[in-house]
Amino acid sequence: MNVQFETKHGNKSGKDEWLTPPELVKSLGKFDLDPCQPIKPPFLHAKKGYNENDLGLFCDWSGRVWCNPPYGEQTKFWLEKCASHNNAIALIFARTETSYFFEYVWQRAAALFFIKGRIKFYNVDGTQAEGSAGAPSVLIAYGKENIESLKNCSYKGKLVIL
Repeated sequence: MNVQFETKHGNKSGKDEWLTPPELVKSLGKFDLDPCQPIKPPFLHAKKGYNENDLGLFCDWSGRVWCNPPYGEQTKFWLEKCASHNNAIALIFARTETSYFFEYVWQRAAALFFIKGRIKFYNVDGTQAEGSAGAPSVLIAYGKENIESLKNCSYKGKLVIL
């Protein structure tokens, strides 16, 4: 299975890899693992990280996980792993109608935080992208202990407890 980052628009490095704004992740608390970290991260979201060379989807996960997974057809595999681990916060596009959203979010998550507006992601060199994301985003809490973190999110939006 190919687990590369998939979007329709590459960043200025030519890769389809977009980094979460550091202030967003910091507002959610401390994380033990980021399984989708870039190869040369300009900033860290967790104590430990796996990059595309490590194939983080297939590695052992421990502790509290931050997951901004590859978007596209691979998203469902990452959400399945987040749901099974049950101690994670994931950030994906709010594609609430998809089969993977029904299977791995509506049925297995503890809470959702729909972000108002669109996120301005960062390039892999640490600079903020010029435009905003191509769709609205949602934070997904797996495990009840992560609900409070969504309540403390620094972005404006709407919390939904499941």
